[in-house]
Amino acid sequence: MSILLLGGSPQLPSSSSRLLLHIGEQLALQGHSYAKLHVRDLPARALLLADYDDAAIARAVRAVADADAIVIATPIYKASYTGLLKAFLDLLPQDGLAGKLVLPLATGGGHAHTLALDYALRPVLHALGAKQVFTSIYANAQQLAWHEERGLSLDAPIAARVQAGIEELSTGLFVLQGRRPPAPAEVSHPVRSLQEQPYAPQYQAA
Repeated sequence: MSILLLGGSPQLPSSSSRLLLHIGEQLALQGHSYAKLHVRDLPARALLLADYDDAAIARAVRAVADADAIVIATPIYKASYTGLLKAFLDLLPQDGLAGKLVLPLATGGGHAHTLALDYALRPVLHALGAKQVFTSIYANAQQLAWHEERGLSLDAPIAARVQAGIEELSTGLFVLQGRRPPAPAEVSHPVRSLQEQPYAPQYQAA
């Protein structure tokens, strides 16, 4: 079964995109495959005009339709998810997430917007017919750190929440397949993560 990593940040790399890819890598270690879609890579005019005849827009909407689960990540701006992500979600049909498992992620500068996912994004995901929306994961800037050699590091509290989200989504996918999830001892974890994107801390963005 397939997972789509859906990134709503206008910047790349960013804190939310690194957390998104980190979770994708962990899910891959548990036997799941994933694809990536960053909304910022779609043609802006076609996105804003909801041009379904545009090939890139059509592929992106189809990628959502083909996925069994969506991990969706966004920075929080002004107590809400990004307008870029909203523009893409508006392209989906009314039942665009029907039958799908969804894990929402967000990053922000502090604790003030911890509940923004639940108040702003979660209702939209339910309105699109998601089968199950798992517990939201919010990380602030102090909980995430990027190192050129070690990759992404999470502090202990957010690492525990991330791992719980991964386990929930992975288990849900195995249940949909009619399979038993692997025992914890069967799952290994990488020493480093997200080496595919060079990154300088001074350019960190949500």
